[in-house]
Amino acid sequence: MVLLLLAFLAGGLTILSPCILPVLPFVFSRAGQPFLRSGLPLLAGMAISFTAVALLAVLGGSWALRANLLGRTAALVLLGCFGLALVAPRFAERFCQPLVRLGGRLALRQERRDGSGTGPAASVVLGVATGLLWAPCAGPILGLVLTGAALQGATPQTVLLLLAYALGAVTSLALVLLVGGRLALALKGAVPAAVWWRRGLGGAVLLSVGAIALGLDQASLARFALADTNALEKTLLRHGPTRPPGGSAVIAASNLPVLGTLPPFPKGAVWLHSPPLSRDQLWGKVVLIDIWTYSCINCVRTLPHVRAWAQKYRNHGLVVIGVHSPEFAFERDLANVRKASGRLGVTFPVVIDNDFTIWKAFNNTYWPAFYFIDHQGRIRASHFGEGSYAKSEQTIQQLLREAGFRNVPTGLVRP
Repeated sequence: MVLLLLAFLAGGLTILSPCILPVLPFVFSRAGQPFLRSGLPLLAGMAISFTAVALLAVLGGSWALRANLLGRTAALVLLGCFGLALVAPRFAERFCQPLVRLGGRLALRQERRDGSGTGPAASVVLGVATGLLWAPCAGPILGLVLTGAALQGATPQTVLLLLAYALGAVTSLALVLLVGGRLALALKGAVPAAVWWRRGLGGAVLLSVGAIALGLDQASLARFALADTNALEKTLLRHGPTRPPGGSAVIAASNLPVLGTLPPFPKGAVWLHSPPLSRDQLWGKVVLIDIWTYSCINCVRTLPHVRAWAQKYRNHGLVVIGVHSPEFAFERDLANVRKASGRLGVTFPVVIDNDFTIWKAFNNTYWPAFYFIDHQGRIRASHFGEGSYAKSEQTIQQLLREAGFRNVPTGLVRP
C-alpha cells in the first residue's frame, strides 16, 4: 500500500519535469470544454494506454515491439490530424477523411464552427494516443517500479503500481487543465481571441507531433529543468519501504571500497561501435559502465560528460561502456537505438541489454547508473542519476593512478 502511494505521488511530480512538456499541447487542446465529458476521458485514456505501453516493455518479444511501434505511428497520425483540425478544420476534415471513417468519427468529430470535438469517445481516443507517445522521466520511484516489473513480469502488483503512477500524473494534469479551462472560457467571449487560441493550440500540437516523430524531443528537453524531481522522489523513498540507491556518498569517499566484481557480459549480445568485449579484454583497464536508455531525459543530460570523459581518457587507460537497458518497448528496437546513438553523439561501445541481464547482474534500479571498475575488475564506486560530475571524474582519475597509468590528465571537463 505504501509503495502504491509513493508511485501515485511520483506520478504527480511529473508535472514538474520537462518530460511532460511534449504532451501538454494535447492536454490543453481540451481546455475550455466540459471537464467531465472531455478532459476527464482524455486523461483516463492517457493513463490506461501508458500503463499498457509500460507493460509491453515488460512482456518484451517481437510482437510487443511491433505492437508498440504501430501504436506510436497511429498515435502520431491521429494527433497530427487533430492538430490540423484545430488550425484549419475544413482542410483537416478532407485530408484526414480516411481516418475519420476508420475511427468511426471518434477522433475528428469536430464541429465545423470551431474544429473540435467535445464527446467523451473522441477525448478517450486522443487520450490513448497521448499515452502512447508519453515517455516520462524515469526517476527513482518509476525506476524501482519498472525494475520490479522486469524481474517479476506483468503481475497484478506491477499493473497496480504502473496504474498508480499514471493516475498520479493525470491528477496533476487535471489541475493544470482546469486552470487552462478557465482561461479558455474567458477568451470565448472574444471571437478573434478564441480563434487564435484554437490555432495556437493546433500549432503547438503539430510541433509536438513533429518533434516526437523526429526524435527531437529528448535532445530539446534535456536543456530544461523545471524542478529537481529526483531529489523529491528520493525523499519520498527514504520514508517508504525501500531506500533509494545512494551513489554520491560512495564517490565522496577518499579510500574507495570494493563493492563487488564486474559481471560477465552475455554471450551473443549485440554491441554497437565496437566488437564484443569481455572481462579478460578489460583486465588492466579502468572501466566506466553507464546504464542508460535513449528516451530517458536524465540519461541524455549526462551524455555530454560521459562523451567528454571517454575522449579525454581513452589514451590513458579508460574504457567507457554504455549498457542500453530499455525503459519502454520502442527502445528495444535496434534500429531506433542506432539512430538515437548517432543523434546523441554516442561513439563509445554500447551493449544492448534488452532482457536486463546486465541490469540484474548489477542489481541496478536506476536510469542512468554509473559503475566505476578498477584495473582488477572490481567495482569501486557507483553513482545514480545526474550530478556529481566533478566527483565522478575525480574517481576516474584516482582509479587510473591506482592502475599505474602515467601522465593522467588533471582538471575537470566542462562540456
